[in-house]
Amino acid sequence: MSEEGNFFGSTLVELGPSDPPAPSLSLAAGLALIEAVDVAVPGLALLLKWPNDLLLGRGKLAGILLERSGERIVAGFGVNLAAAPQLGDREAASLDRKIIPAAFAPLLAGSFARMVALWRSSEPEAFARAWLARAHPVGTALTVHGGEQATVTGTFDGIEPDGALRLRRDGDVEVIRAGDVEL
Repeated sequence: MSEEGNFFGSTLVELGPSDPPAPSLSLAAGLALIEAVDVAVPGLALLLKWPNDLLLGRGKLAGILLERSGERIVAGFGVNLAAAPQLGDREAASLDRKIIPAAFAPLLAGSFARMVALWRSSEPEAFARAWLARAHPVGTALTVHGGEQATVTGTFDGIEPDGALRLRRDGDVEVIRAGDVEL
């Protein structure tokens, strides 16, 4: 659960036949994470960054990784509760030991359980709007680095109901399902 006071944890979600599209579970994970940090340390300038980061100011405070195997998804969370690692390509942030891992874990677990229940019972468009309300603003300049695809730049145009990024480029909107985003 902890390395030098930082939090690393995961949970398993069993997909059901009536669940929303599996990729949209990343929206639930992001909302759960930002809610848990809000409860732990209120009043921080937190933003969700597509597809799986939580920013404190301009620094990466936390990350989420979803791995699917069949009808099971493991959601992993890493949160810099104590110290921020040195990242060569971006700023990092931490909560400077304002909460310990043993106190943060139940906050995140409860928040994630609530968000998964809401994810299952809400319309995908409504859930995407809830995520957008906590994300970097529409119109933010972005660079998207893809695996085999070239790096592309444009402006953030929101997200699809399944969680895919909408990138506006030269007047057109491109839907991106995977990549690393730089603000």
